[in-house]
Amino acid sequence: MTANDSPVLVADVGGTNTRVALARGRVLVTGSTARFRNAEFDGLEGVLQAYLARHPTRPARAAIALAGPVRGAFAEMTNLGWSVDAEALAQATGLGQVALLNDLQAQGHAVPYLPATHLRIVRAGQREDGARLVIGLGTGVNAAPVLPVGAGHVVPAAEAGHIHLPLRGPLDYRLADWLTARRGFPSVEDVLSGSGLERLYAFHAAEAKSSRALDAAAIMAALEEGDALAQAVGRHYVRLLAQVTADLALITLPVGGIFLIGGVARAIAPWLDRFGFDAGFTDMGRFSDTVARFPVAIVEDDFAALTGCAAYLSA
Repeated sequence: MTANDSPVLVADVGGTNTRVALARGRVLVTGSTARFRNAEFDGLEGVLQAYLARHPTRPARAAIALAGPVRGAFAEMTNLGWSVDAEALAQATGLGQVALLNDLQAQGHAVPYLPATHLRIVRAGQREDGARLVIGLGTGVNAAPVLPVGAGHVVPAAEAGHIHLPLRGPLDYRLADWLTARRGFPSVEDVLSGSGLERLYAFHAAEAKSSRALDAAAIMAALEEGDALAQAVGRHYVRLLAQVTADLALITLPVGGIFLIGGVARAIAPWLDRFGFDAGFTDMGRFSDTVARFPVAIVEDDFAALTGCAAYLSA
């Protein structure tokens, strides 16, 4: 049996749930995927022990994607209060080797292998072989290049959600002042994450002399209903997303495509076209033709991080 024939364990640890599966090569084993509620466990060891108890085959290797900072063999799940030590995890579960990845890195390792059916095209561009860019929009915001190296890919760790928000025009500068008073400085994550959408709504409500507040789900529902305030928030969000995406594209030159991932990306997807994402993305002055080359798609595969973990192990 070759290394790619031997099953490996892959897991995607989020704030609420953990998905676990077996994989051979870069392919998930049919029927092996399971979801666990994190609140029912004291730590990741218990989740993996519960999964392995269902499967007689004990994989020799594992890759774990985590929604939190990873430093070598250690990770902190701040939203869960879990600390993950790869060596201790291997000993507790009988897994021979455990690799830890940030969840965005896992998504990055997945995108070269995702079928077209798992992608929602935002703009076609002119796809070429070369670097890709993943941008995660969810509870937090992050971005990282996916760089081809030999037969595999390198996805460097990043904290790109904490860069300064691009500002263009009086409305953006008022937003920046409003965010600075509340957050210290106006970051990309302060606006483009799920809670960021709620902040953007609160800012627009204050501009309209209203104290109305809505959560992200209610904002999206108000958009569907044609609410004027929600429409203004949606347009502003899409323009800022387009500008951030274009800025990151000029840094990374992702000729292989830009991939938006995460729950907020999927939620805002129906509004990108009508709120002018393409026009905002290509509004880069003398660099407009450069960014216009880059394709953009939304990843609609809930298990992409598992595929990415498998691809990481198979490289």
